[in-house]
Amino acid sequence: MAEKKSGIDQALIRDLANILNETDLTEIEVEQEDMRIRVSRAGTMQYVQAPIAAPAAFAAPAAAPAAAPAGKTRNPDNVVSAPMVGTAYLAPAPGSAAFIQVGSTVKEGQTLLIIEAMKTMNQIPAPKSGTVTEIVVQDGRPVEYGEALVVIE
Repeated sequence: MAEKKSGIDQALIRDLANILNETDLTEIEVEQEDMRIRVSRAGTMQYVQAPIAAPAAFAAPAAAPAAAPAGKTRNPDNVVSAPMVGTAYLAPAPGSAAFIQVGSTVKEGQTLLIIEAMKTMNQIPAPKSGTVTEIVVQDGRPVEYGEALVVIE
């Protein structure tokens, strides 16, 4: 049986901190085998060694999507969640029209918004066709992994 590594990889943490400084990101997270490391400019570092199959121990704070409007609950099957940490942009460029608006009809694969991570613009596609009923994220705001972005019904 393979022996598990119990020490913290300090070189990896230093590399992540250097990436934060070089790219002006506020937070970065990596996952290797059964370990996740998150480094943040806020001065907090988290080291969690847990089976990946049980992310609840790690993701508890970010697991709950933003609160739905009073009297309205979101069907989790309709929520498009952030696949990464970064900054969300609702338009392809400053001053351009937004990709979507509440009431827009979208097709599967259509770009809903962009998340910038490490100076790379990542298009977030619609996982299904439908109508945009809510845009949860605000333009230019940071998003966490798993955070609700858009609701499509």
